[in-house]
Amino acid sequence: MRARPIILIEDDIDDKDILEEVLTELNLPNKVIWFKNCIDAWQYLYTTTDSPFIIICDINLPLQSGMDFKRQIDTNLEMRRKSIPFIFYSTSASQKLVNEAYMQFTVQGYFKKEYDFEEIKNNMRVILTYWSICKHPNANAN
Repeated sequence: MRARPIILIEDDIDDKDILEEVLTELNLPNKVIWFKNCIDAWQYLYTTTDSPFIIICDINLPLQSGMDFKRQIDTNLEMRRKSIPFIFYSTSASQKLVNEAYMQFTVQGYFKKEYDFEEIKNNMRVILTYWSICKHPNANAN
């Protein structure tokens, strides 16, 4: 079974580079598909035959916020059927935003961006390990 891609939606190039370095150091077989905005990510997700492993999405993005993007996914039956785990990964982690994410959407996690490389690496290891063993509708997709 080939490794499913990790979708990263992040407009900050430094944060994107750090996450890619972290994922490389974790020796994951998954390729990372990066989008600077949700509009391009939606186009990919809506048309791809790939079954992405997980979506890691920032909150504050140009053109469409991460929250609005998740709302778009949740209100589209075809996208919901894909059952792609979705987590927010953002510097914006106020209790208000966290509450909104969990009460209004079907997010599977909300994580605050850290600044220490080893802490980021440990957090990503835990997140990705969890989703690699978790049973969910998309768990056995190719």
